[in-house]
Amino acid sequence: MYDQSQQKALFDRTKALLTSEISVEEIEDVRDLLRYHEWKYYVENNPVISDFEYDQLFKKLQKLETENPQLITVDSPTQRLSQDTITDFTTVAHIIPMLSLDNSYNAEDLLEFDKQVRKLTEIEGDLEYAVEPKFDGGSIALLYENDYLIRAATRGDGIMGEEITANIKTLASVPLKAPFSKYGYRRVELRGEALIPKDRFKNINEAREKEGLVLFANPRNAATGGLRTKNPNETRDRGLEAFIFQFGYAEDNNGNEVSRNLKAHFSSIEMLGQLGFKIPHAEKKLCKNIGEVIDFCRHWEEKRDDYRYEIDGMVVKVNDVRLQEICGSTSHHPRWAIAYKFKAKQATSKLINVEYQVGKIGSITPVAKLNPVQLAGVTVSSVSLHNEDFITSKDLHIGDTVLVERSGDVIPYIVKAMEELRDGSEKPIVFPEFCPVNNTEIPIRLERVEGEAAWRCPNCVCGAQTLQKMIFHVSKEAMDIDGFGKSYVERFYELGWLKDLADIYNLDYDAIAGLEGFGKKSAEKLRSSIEKAKKNPISRLLQSLTIHHLGKKASKIVAEQIGHVLDLKNWKHEDFTSIKDIGPVVAENVYQYFSNEENIRLLEKMESFGVNLTQTDEDKPRAVNAEGALAGKTILFTGTLHTMGRKQAEELAEQHGAKNISAVSKNLDILVVGENAGSKLTKAQSLGSVTIYTEQEFLDLIG
Repeated sequence: MYDQSQQKALFDRTKALLTSEISVEEIEDVRDLLRYHEWKYYVENNPVISDFEYDQLFKKLQKLETENPQLITVDSPTQRLSQDTITDFTTVAHIIPMLSLDNSYNAEDLLEFDKQVRKLTEIEGDLEYAVEPKFDGGSIALLYENDYLIRAATRGDGIMGEEITANIKTLASVPLKAPFSKYGYRRVELRGEALIPKDRFKNINEAREKEGLVLFANPRNAATGGLRTKNPNETRDRGLEAFIFQFGYAEDNNGNEVSRNLKAHFSSIEMLGQLGFKIPHAEKKLCKNIGEVIDFCRHWEEKRDDYRYEIDGMVVKVNDVRLQEICGSTSHHPRWAIAYKFKAKQATSKLINVEYQVGKIGSITPVAKLNPVQLAGVTVSSVSLHNEDFITSKDLHIGDTVLVERSGDVIPYIVKAMEELRDGSEKPIVFPEFCPVNNTEIPIRLERVEGEAAWRCPNCVCGAQTLQKMIFHVSKEAMDIDGFGKSYVERFYELGWLKDLADIYNLDYDAIAGLEGFGKKSAEKLRSSIEKAKKNPISRLLQSLTIHHLGKKASKIVAEQIGHVLDLKNWKHEDFTSIKDIGPVVAENVYQYFSNEENIRLLEKMESFGVNLTQTDEDKPRAVNAEGALAGKTILFTGTLHTMGRKQAEELAEQHGAKNISAVSKNLDILVVGENAGSKLTKAQSLGSVTIYTEQEFLDLIG
């Protein structure tokens, strides 16, 4: 839409107008600049000025138009703001019906689709297909006449839809004016989807939770509801974006339909991108044959969770418009297009029971037991309910029909209970007063620390907590004992071979070799992994002890200050709090741990079995490069990096004098953005004080 020289000129002009008074003669210049910045932000996802600077320029235009109302134009950026409330949604007819799509669920379905298309078109060889995301939002139809947006409507029943023009005009990703006339089109109807990016949806729900409002179930519900709000400014505030993916209809200056003049679907979408509309880019592809289509669909099924928007499949379309005409349509769907549906991420199931698990620090976690349901390719029958507050906020009952969601490989999540389906037989979930895991005769009353959500068993005597501590201790996150998985820990614990952490380092490998399913080779491999773990730096050991709130970063900081782990038994509370970045909560927890004689005896026992308790070179603080290109700067990486991993990038930054931090705040100096940067980029831009670099700019900076 804009070439490089045009963009440079627009940027320079913006900076000039931000620092000067604007005359009436410059009013159209300001409008053009604002349209450009809307395009950069909402269509390209690559803003070049801060939100504050945009607002300043917008206010200057508002002031000029208020003083000179006769100069207001219908496509002015100020006209996206609505002063009116919609009292009713009128029904309008689409120029041509918005048909549904037939669905496919596997490669065999796509091969059958290709076979049918070749039969209809009488083509024996390969067919060219355009493949694009199937966005999970609200379908819209946009009508332009003489280059201006004159109407927007929902899909409705496909024949008639509700007019939502005022709401759609608030979306900065929808041009109020687009130069269709230069292609000879007087009247055009476009098809698209309005949706909310996943990171923005998360922020919306967090804000609603703070205000005590009902949370939206998913981005789709929030988007479709946002299209039909009575106040158009609420539509704008939800942050909807509109992707355009189809020319539905086109006519020339004489009123003749010229839709078939668009010879190919893929090139027509590219043309819409040039006209300023938001279209799919790397996530769409022109495929030479159905084999390429299948590969591309599978590729995006794997990547769907990394994408910024919710997609529930891919749409496959015959690229040649002439062949589309030959294929025709049924009353329900076009024969030249099909949706390849991804495996379901949401489903409903029955909550039949709640069981409880104890964690390594004694936290009691409720787990919902469901009727098994298929989600994203796996069978789900158990879902964590996190804590009592989660159960209360969702108003969950045993016997409820619940909506379950699963994204990628993450733990499934209960979105909500279907209250409207209750029949009175459901029972409220009552959180236990005493430890539900403890199997001794004396019940232990649960405790809840003020300010925390979890109930904990304060004095585990049944061994359940010890077992969880051992499972964590051997894990990759802690001592990283390769091959020593959860099942081994549980098996050795049941045999009585493991009673505490020290026993992990004093196993009888001959006895292990004699176990069913092991053998001498497996036992020796485990011995080798444990011997290697004994030499770990003490920062890993500290993290592996399950001291509440003492994570990886804090363990590293403490390890830098000591020569031997047992030095900490002589530390006072203020010795911990005097260390930068160690807060009072962590300090108190570490102090209490090393004040306990039983814990000291455990560590001495581990040392007697060969576990290293002495500071290693890896534990020692790194020398700060005071002369590096990033000396004294704080830095954060976000998005997907392509030339290196995140850890390597952070190490490079440290080598050149920077300090890595974990969040965007006023303390951040530099944000390095990769692909799909998301909410951290948006927040950094809003601060205005953060320098933003691409991955390549970062590499150039450090040489």
